[in-house]
Order: sequence, then structure tokens, then C-alpha cells
Amino acid sequence: QVQLVESGGGLVQAGGSLRLSCAASGRTFSMYAMGWFRQAPGKEREFVASISRSGGSTYYTDSVKGRFTISRDNAKNTVYLQMNSLKPEDTAVYYCAARRSLVVHTNAEGFDSWGQGTQVTVSS
Repeated sequence: QVQLVESGGGLVQAGGSLRLSCAASGRTFSMYAMGWFRQAPGKEREFVASISRSGGSTYYTDSVKGRFTISRDNAKNTVYLQMNSLKPEDTAVYYCAARRSLVVHTNAEGFDSWGQGTQVTVSS
């Protein structure tokens, strides 16, 4: 497994932007499919976006398509989530996830390493 540390969360007004980062330990980052999930108070953890090992394939939940972009820099062992046009309903703790896999999953069961989460709060 890989160790993951998220950063970049914070408080932003509706319509604003944030970029989340997730730094991974180890020298085999390029072998891991990566994902972002979020969990709002009182709700289940939900899939946000995922990316293949090379970055050539990306997947998004419908509610963030056109607003969020997942990307990765394998030389820096980091995956990013650029969030634009933020809405109050995007408020949640955002988690980075990883799995050493060629297959890119869009559900939590498809990942086996998780970060501690970073809070994103969008005010109206």
C-alpha cells in the first residue's frame, strides 16, 4: 500500500476555485490508479473522480463534470483535483484514494489506500 497526504482544502465562496493535492509515498506511484472521494456530514462517501496510471483516462461523477478536473504528475508522486465553479453542495471532506491496478474504479471498493481527508467548505 501507499501512504497518501491531502492538502489544499479550505473555505471558499460559491463560484470560487480550489486545487486539492494528494502526495503519495514510495517509488511506484505510476503503478497506481488514483481517485478522489468526498463525504458530507450525514452522508455516505461518494465517488468524485478517478484517473488511470498514465493519466490518459479520467472519470467523473455527473455532478462535477465540466467543473472539476483530475490530473497527476508521476514525477512528483502527486494527484490533483482542480475544482472550479464551486457550489455549497460541494462542501465535504475530500479523500484521496489509491490502488495498484491497471483498472480504474469509480467506487470506494476499488481502492485500498486512503488519505486522512481535507475539508472543503463552500459558502453561499
